[in-house]
Amino acid sequence: MGDVLDLIGVTVVRDGATLLEDVTWTVREGERWVVLGPNGAGKTTLLQIAGARMHPSRGSVDVLGDRLGEVDVFELRPRIGLSSAAFAETLPAGEKVSDVVLTAAYAVSGRWRERYDELDHRRSGDLLAAFGVGHLADRTFGTLSEGERKRVQLARSLMTDPELVLLDEPAAGLDLGGRETLVRDLAELAGDRRSPVLVLVTHHVEEIPPGFTHGLLLRRGRVVASGPLGDVLTDDTLSATFDLPLDVTCIENRWAARLRQD
Repeated sequence: MGDVLDLIGVTVVRDGATLLEDVTWTVREGERWVVLGPNGAGKTTLLQIAGARMHPSRGSVDVLGDRLGEVDVFELRPRIGLSSAAFAETLPAGEKVSDVVLTAAYAVSGRWRERYDELDHRRSGDLLAAFGVGHLADRTFGTLSEGERKRVQLARSLMTDPELVLLDEPAAGLDLGGRETLVRDLAELAGDRRSPVLVLVTHHVEEIPPGFTHGLLLRRGRVVASGPLGDVLTDDTLSATFDLPLDVTCIENRWAARLRQD
């Protein structure tokens, strides 16, 4: 399988509003993508489509080789890891942290009557430990700080050994230290050849981890630019995306953007 995501002419209309318009986008094995754009650009909607949680109004969407509309999405979703603030709201505040990660095996949010074997429990614990929150396993999700919640969600997104991981603004709400620690962890994940394909949504180029290879810029639901990161993140394309004159720099694989001073 070469194409992990293949969107052709995708348009999404909800309640008379066009959220995405004629988006064509292909993500291949081994790639790490960042999706950038201002508020209202359609980034979260795009991830809902990629995560098989929304269908387009027009166009075709292939996810992991299956066409949306022709596949059982409940069989497809466990193959996709997802971390987002919207999804975090569906996680029961009283759920044990270990179970928050564990229930990803069934693509459910909240433990009920599912059965898990020893390997499932071990993987949940290993993932929590890998993101530095193993000591929180017996805490309830609702008692965690924002940074701790982000790390638990990242662990959960990898529980099923997915082929595709979607990260919707994972650094939102974090302080500087939390952001930099998260960027470091995502850079390690991106640099591991065994890792799944990663798609990261953000508003800020400063949050792009080293090791990410491609970029998609969105404005008002339409694609401004798409391709290798070095080709996409230019003064002109980022200025057009955010409708501001911006200067873009990259130093030691970390990106930054500032308002141009004339």
